[in-house]
Amino acid sequence: MNIFQFTRELMETESTTWNEGAAGRWLGDYLADAGFEVTTQQVTDDRVNVYARLGDPVITFSSHIDTVPPFIGFTEDDEKIHGRGACDAKGVIAAQVFAAHKLKEEGLNNIGLLYVVGEEDGSDGAKVANSIPNNSRYLINGEPTESCQAIATKGALRVIIEARGKLAHSAYPELGESAIEKLIDILNDLRHYDWPVNAELGPTTFNIGTITGGRKPNVVADYAASEVMLRTITDPGELFEIVRSIVGQRAEITHGFSIPPVHTHTVKGLDIPTSVVRFGTDIPCLTNWGTPVLYGPGSILDAHTSHEFIRKRDLLDAVETYAKIARILLKPEEN
Repeated sequence: MNIFQFTRELMETESTTWNEGAAGRWLGDYLADAGFEVTTQQVTDDRVNVYARLGDPVITFSSHIDTVPPFIGFTEDDEKIHGRGACDAKGVIAAQVFAAHKLKEEGLNNIGLLYVVGEEDGSDGAKVANSIPNNSRYLINGEPTESCQAIATKGALRVIIEARGKLAHSAYPELGESAIEKLIDILNDLRHYDWPVNAELGPTTFNIGTITGGRKPNVVADYAASEVMLRTITDPGELFEIVRSIVGQRAEITHGFSIPPVHTHTVKGLDIPTSVVRFGTDIPCLTNWGTPVLYGPGSILDAHTSHEFIRKRDLLDAVETYAKIARILLKPEEN
């Protein structure tokens, strides 16, 4: 099986978050047949993390099995592979697996492969995987970084805001209290707040992800809610306190999923550009797997879209780059 067939079969096994069971089994079977010692770790129901190794791993390749919905089937042409997971992150997994094949053929026997569920919705797989005993010194995490070596990633903070009001007939709004109007005012204040900026990581970004509320257009709304997300360049807890101060007594707020910004290891001797990425990864939840490195083929701008794809040339180049990263890290005196 070549790398393109591997990518196709993994992509054709649908694995949107919370439905990764079949893909995990397929991946575990493939790696076992390829000569790796494979164990699976149950996360929930039939959702499993897959950990494959040669010997006692010093470096561990890692990425996530799950994808965002909806499932988009595999297609390809001479230049590109299209479909859900092409770059985020099944193409990445393919490049890592074939890099591991290459290293195995070279006689290296201290390589691990860790593939987890749930990255797209709270990183529950990574949190569970952090308990797996290991002696890994480096975690080579794979995400679509446009084939650049990422030197840092922003953090993330989700906040749920719930406003309460008082029901009334819309012809007499003065007798009620609109939760929707409260929420609009709060969101407007958050939108116009001067969020922190960092010279290396850039600005904090704020996004209104969801809005719900109200009953009918002829009823003053007694409830409205929104879930917002910030891409953070400081401690998410500090930003939550800023949100709390802005909201004040106007609504209830709930601290959702959060991860801190991360500075990743810069591998010396790689002839590729470096970058800072805005998106989050599983790295903050995999602290027991060694010093993190972040690299991968494909662009995050194509991930989560209807046109998701990865270039075949980038996939093949990534195999070589992943193998080179591993070789360098296995010789600490050169790094």
